[in-house]
Amino acid sequence: MVPIRKPAHPGLLLKQDVLIPLGLSVTEAAKYLGVSRKTLSELINEKASLSPDMAIRIGKATNTSPESWLNMQSKLDLWKSKQKSLHVIPFPEAANTDNQIIYG
Repeated sequence: MVPIRKPAHPGLLLKQDVLIPLGLSVTEAAKYLGVSRKTLSELINEKASLSPDMAIRIGKATNTSPESWLNMQSKLDLWKSKQKSLHVIPFPEAANTDNQIIYG
């Protein structure tokens, strides 16, 4: 199985694809977004995850969908979780149905 590369952090994309091309400092961008400089700095430096509130703010500021920003965070979170070795025993029904679970 070919390992899937790590998805980009949404904060990094915000920094590289929005703030730098627009010539906005962290302080200026934080004012536009209505958040503290520290909050934005932690996001763009990949120290914090993107919250739904921040996704809405970025979506409004960039005329993009908040869902697209949250999807980036979700993909990154899922990738990180898949890197862990989790011991899970499949439910008996799941093992007998070729992974086609029918609920009801």
